[in-house]
Amino acid sequence: MAEHRADILVIGAGIAGMTAAIYAARAGKSVAVLECEGFGGQIASSPQVENYPGIASISGADLSDALYRQASDLGVEFHFARASGVQPQPDGSFVVPGDAGNFACRSVILAAGAHHRGLDLPREQQLTGRGIGYCAVCDGAFYRGKTTAVVGGGSAALQSAEYLAGICEKVILIHRRDTFRGEAALVARVTALPNVELMLNSVVTEYLGDPKLTGLAVENKNTGARIEVAVDGVFLAVGQVPGNGPFAPPLQLDEAGYIQAGEDCKTNVPGLFAAGDCRAKTVRQLTTAAADGTVAAVAACAWADAHPAN
Repeated sequence: MAEHRADILVIGAGIAGMTAAIYAARAGKSVAVLECEGFGGQIASSPQVENYPGIASISGADLSDALYRQASDLGVEFHFARASGVQPQPDGSFVVPGDAGNFACRSVILAAGAHHRGLDLPREQQLTGRGIGYCAVCDGAFYRGKTTAVVGGGSAALQSAEYLAGICEKVILIHRRDTFRGEAALVARVTALPNVELMLNSVVTEYLGDPKLTGLAVENKNTGARIEVAVDGVFLAVGQVPGNGPFAPPLQLDEAGYIQAGEDCKTNVPGLFAAGDCRAKTVRQLTTAAADGTVAAVAACAWADAHPAN
């Protein structure tokens, strides 16, 4: 027997999930949200958000807090719990098991997001928290006045480098290509910083130091030259892995593990919708996450109306 009930269950409390919860609650539905890590998703660790319409500048943490308060004020119930699957029922409803018990609902919105990808080098897990990190905002203060490195070439890597440059003596930005993939304005700001050193066409091949990180072995892809760089810490910003594993089956995933759902957010399971970074899509931004949450919520409400509880 299910321990919790709601009209609509949202799995994940990132921008997409909380937007979906707000829209569903405003439509008069009872809404529960499951989150196993932290409210706001990846944007919560961003020091400065400048690309959300109508808000010139805001920290990711403040934006996440505002969404959480708005949803809570509308009656959305948040549960700090991990969902372990989705079980469609014969009547069109769902049961979602998890470590906080079972949740019964009329419709599910999966907004599980994605987690940071590593470099798959030896001792990476061993050195995580001992010099290897993924969130510069969370852990950058440990390296105040020291030398750090950032690996990656997208906006996340550039934002990390920019943040660290404000507190570290030196930041080494390592990217495997000769150009960055991040926003042009961000690239211009970061590359102009006097304490940011660029290592382009380069890859990290080895973590140095034991029991904590003391440096990196870096190879130039063009020349094959290998150098050792002394750093006190490194932050990896080389992409994400979607958190969809527990939900397939019944969901169909693509080769990269993303949910195969279109702009209507409909999955192969009727009544189950996908929103945000966990969905296969070309553009992953705050605005597209919020748009997914809106679309998924409207569709989920329609499904719940068409399949009322017995």
